[in-house]
Amino acid sequence: MALPAESSTAAALPAIPPDVTVTPVRSSADKTAFIRMVYPLYRGDPNWVPPLEMERKDFLDPRKNAFLEFGEVELFLARRGGEVVGRIAAVKDPHYNEFHGTNDGFFGLFECVNDAGVARALFDAAAQWLRAQGFVNVLGPMNFSTNHEVGLLVDGFSTPAAIMTTYNPPYYGALIEACGFTKAKDLFSFELSASAEPPEKVVRIAEKMRQREGITVRCVNLKDFPAEVVRLKEIYNSAWEKNWGFVPMTDREFDHLARDMKQVVRPELVLIAEVKGEPVAFSITLPDANEALKAANGRLTSYGLPIGLVKLLLASRKIRRLRLVTLGIKEGYRRRGIDAILYLDTLRTARRLGYEGGEISWTLEDNHLVNRAIESMGGKRSKTHRVYQRPL
Repeated sequence: MALPAESSTAAALPAIPPDVTVTPVRSSADKTAFIRMVYPLYRGDPNWVPPLEMERKDFLDPRKNAFLEFGEVELFLARRGGEVVGRIAAVKDPHYNEFHGTNDGFFGLFECVNDAGVARALFDAAAQWLRAQGFVNVLGPMNFSTNHEVGLLVDGFSTPAAIMTTYNPPYYGALIEACGFTKAKDLFSFELSASAEPPEKVVRIAEKMRQREGITVRCVNLKDFPAEVVRLKEIYNSAWEKNWGFVPMTDREFDHLARDMKQVVRPELVLIAEVKGEPVAFSITLPDANEALKAANGRLTSYGLPIGLVKLLLASRKIRRLRLVTLGIKEGYRRRGIDAILYLDTLRTARRLGYEGGEISWTLEDNHLVNRAIESMGGKRSKTHRVYQRPL
């Protein structure tokens, strides 16, 4: 499928329908409507994975989302004749702007019927709030930061989203571009089969580097989990420091994410590479829990019975796909073949555990070194997510 054309901000903006109103979310009923509007919108789409309503409530709860300790979010609902037809979040991430020396606001959690006028009403409301915060540009989608779900799917609609990635109808790109947004950055996903044999040359070089550099790889020790989290956090903040869009996580953000991942992780697939006993790189590959979430259809209970929970537990036993969520190497230890070693060890472990393959995502479009390394292992481009930008 071809990618949507990148539009010009000079194009005329769509007219807002007179019967559409946009209001901020203020009540618990509004918040419930904000969460639930997606279920009828995506009904019948075989590749959409319904989020758990309970998890979405927690995500929007300042007491449970570590980002909301320092970030600010304003939620908006668009209604036509009493019916919810769209939603959006305007997001203030002070840590992002402090780290990059920018003055950008974000938008996220965008959902909308196929009506450019409704989309414009939502973006106008978000832009007004962001301008009041003093921002001069807006980037998105960000849910709510670059450390979480990022980007709009613009290519690769034929398969479901992997865990912790976004999915949306194909028409969203046209709606966003009609409202004056242009591309800021594309993010790539790659598909890799566990049965694929990596090129012999790659294996030979990786094993030679493993021996020459004294690189050892071990899986995460869940019995020493707090100390392991500290080690991973140090590598994370060093490995991605110079990447586009990167912002360091707070301790609570990292700890919260680690606790969430611990619930679904296979420790054999969380690998730490060490050189002379020093942890210098890690990779995290997760079972694709979206396969199980799809069975629950967004609800753990129905008619007072744990029907969704039972379906979720049964489906979780049949997960055969993985997502390599992150692979990072400390500054000073790159170009030593550590990435290839981690890819190889992950592939071998996945095959041994009976997984069929999965997704490596996401990578920056201009991170040519990493993209070539994935392709050298047999990875094939499968999806593209786009981050958009617009002056305020």
